[in-house]
Amino acid sequence: MKTPSMSRRDFVRLGVGAAIAGAAAKATLLEPVALAAQTAVDGRKVRFVMIGTGIRGCDLLRAARLVPTGVCVGAADLYVMRHLAGKEAYGADFPTTSDYRTLLDRKDVDAVFVATSDHHHRRVTLDAVAAGKDVYCEKPISHSVADGVATVEAVQGGKRIFQAGSQRVSSILNKKAGEIYKSGRLGEVHQIDAHINRNSPGGAWTYPIPPDASPETVDWKGFLVDAPDRPFDAKRFFRWRCFEDYGSGLGGDLFVHLLSGILGITGMNTVASRAYSSGGLYHYKDGRDFPDMLETLYDFPEMQVHLHCNQNNNDGNDTISIYGSKGTMVVAGNTLTFTPQDVTPRFEPYGWGGMTAAQKKLGQDEWNASHPAGASALGEVESYTLPQGYNETADHIANFFRAVVTREHVVEDEVFGNNAAIGCHLANYSYFHRTVATWDSASNSIKG
Repeated sequence: MKTPSMSRRDFVRLGVGAAIAGAAAKATLLEPVALAAQTAVDGRKVRFVMIGTGIRGCDLLRAARLVPTGVCVGAADLYVMRHLAGKEAYGADFPTTSDYRTLLDRKDVDAVFVATSDHHHRRVTLDAVAAGKDVYCEKPISHSVADGVATVEAVQGGKRIFQAGSQRVSSILNKKAGEIYKSGRLGEVHQIDAHINRNSPGGAWTYPIPPDASPETVDWKGFLVDAPDRPFDAKRFFRWRCFEDYGSGLGGDLFVHLLSGILGITGMNTVASRAYSSGGLYHYKDGRDFPDMLETLYDFPEMQVHLHCNQNNNDGNDTISIYGSKGTMVVAGNTLTFTPQDVTPRFEPYGWGGMTAAQKKLGQDEWNASHPAGASALGEVESYTLPQGYNETADHIANFFRAVVTREHVVEDEVFGNNAAIGCHLANYSYFHRTVATWDSASNSIKG
């Protein structure tokens, strides 16, 4: 068989792409900027209380230790041993209680952190706002669409500072991704894929249950509040993420992180118009309500966003991939990579396959005449990595503290937090109803 000939012009064009594909990436270690947020304004420190000192509450307290502009002056939890756990996490003593409302009565408290189960977020936030406190509420900020609407109205009506707790919005890695996105270097973006995968019992919320858990050590009625009444169940208290009465499943735990990252990077602070979910409960058949594998396809303006979370395999964990006509950007763990698309103009012979050799030659000659070979404008692959020990949660808390003092806008306000939470509710609605979930902005409701 005769080998097809290749002109020098074609060789140059093809060679450019091959050379770039094999080139090493330009690597940059990101340097945390000394946040102005971590400098006290007029020497003032924000005095805050932590409502909920379970897993996430203790994480927040450990991160808050790194932020010199705030000081914890109290904490509340419904399980008595967590009172000590909170103090150990923060490394200091402070008053503790099982009734968070007593902390809201204190005049020396500026702000409230809400790190409870999802079904308490609305109640605690509205009580804090009514008491004149600013609020940092863990994601998702709502347990239902109605909760989110009420939260936004209360915060804005009370003129309070509110920060949603999805810390990657403050990460210097995501901020770098946002710079690249806004520069236009990606070209047109119509597709984003993102996932967080886990493969362990802890990653599937099968948290340990303390041996002393009982109605004597846990305020069970205080936990249930307006959830359906039932006898004390330690599994439901300590593994609340598994149950629809108190948590929001993969949508509330992980989808909201991914959506917050995507909304922050793209500046696309809105709600998807439609969502369709698929998945199932395949392994953790322990009485939980939520699936252990969930994927959802969202329709955003001129863009498709696909989210996927699997609790039975952790390959490629925590990745956001943004596909543009001029480049691909991937945020994976602690590293951001930007890879230019090879869009060097080329004569494409496939389309001429049904023509004569003379027609094809004529077409190629005309194409070459109008596309003189030259140096490619394609840039190099770039990578950016977080420094060891960087704590994005501390940055997120520092941003909140500064806003409390200055009354400046936060990086993740109640509207942003509610938009991300609605994405969670759309995914769950579609999964449980086995239908496409449509967002009706006029009525602030989901239609199926």
